[in-house]
Amino acid sequence: MASIAFVANAGDGTVSTFELSGDGDLRRLSVSPVGPGCATLAVDPERRRLYVGVKSDPPTVVSCEIQADGAVTPVSRREVPSTVHYLSLTPDGTALLAASYGGGFGASMPVDDHGVGEVVTRIDQPNMHCSVVGPGGRTAYFVSLGADLIVQCALDGAHLTPLDPPTVAAPPGSGPRHLVLSRDGSHAYVMTEFSGEILHFARNVDGTLTPAGGTAAYAPELGLRHSRFGADPTAEHLIWGADLHLSLDERVCWASERSGSTLATVPLGDDGRPDAAIAFTPTEPQPRGFAVSPDGRFLLCAGERSTTVSLFEVEPDGRLAQRTRAETGRGANWIRFLDR
Repeated sequence: MASIAFVANAGDGTVSTFELSGDGDLRRLSVSPVGPGCATLAVDPERRRLYVGVKSDPPTVVSCEIQADGAVTPVSRREVPSTVHYLSLTPDGTALLAASYGGGFGASMPVDDHGVGEVVTRIDQPNMHCSVVGPGGRTAYFVSLGADLIVQCALDGAHLTPLDPPTVAAPPGSGPRHLVLSRDGSHAYVMTEFSGEILHFARNVDGTLTPAGGTAAYAPELGLRHSRFGADPTAEHLIWGADLHLSLDERVCWASERSGSTLATVPLGDDGRPDAAIAFTPTEPQPRGFAVSPDGRFLLCAGERSTTVSLFEVEPDGRLAQRTRAETGRGANWIRFLDR
């Protein structure tokens, strides 16, 4: 099954579009100018739209049409109070969630055929780094790296209402960063930036999260130390966790760590709990973002200090075998897939 991958190149202000064949051939189709410092991406397969967070002045969320050849064309821009670092679309495509690290807020905005509307609900917590829509579009989660917590909300259209309790804590000083949910919504996994862990949370029927353990996702042989807010991870040889994603069968979770430039392969048990990592695969320098192909057979990874992306084939136990590399652009940091 062929698919399309979009890669945000922050250093060039462009989005590269790749075609990935069912046989694992990766071919760049186009490079489209979108805006300076472009990063987070959200794909609407029904409208054939790509939403892009851009560090322009003022900061914006750009709505782009996906053309037949894979190129993306900006059609509208929505100003936001501060640059957004994560975007998530509701399943029906009618609302967009955003998280702003520098602005310290999470926000919800309506979406229609004309683009993204004004902010409907805003939630303030320091250094928001992720926004995720729950199954069915009825709950939403925002990860605050600065406060070591996850905000949990009910979602009705584009309106957010805090659940009871409104937040759940991550370990102090861990720096929670990115969150993913299992397909049925019974499990949540959070990658931490400072401690390099995959935290596991059980998701209750009311949408609230309960801590349920975790495991390390950084290579122990590299001698990395626990990081902290404001530190320079490269200068001090500190843990620098980034992104995480689940395999299609949800038996494996992968996580990227930027100081060592590795992708951890972490098995998940029948109860959803993460086990010890079985492999740490070298990848693009400073791997901030990666994504899994829609058929689950491949993983595509980008590095902030690289101008190429790496394509890996997923082996039966979740280990990664590199297939090829392809040129993309400077500062590549975000990847999302779409069925061709």
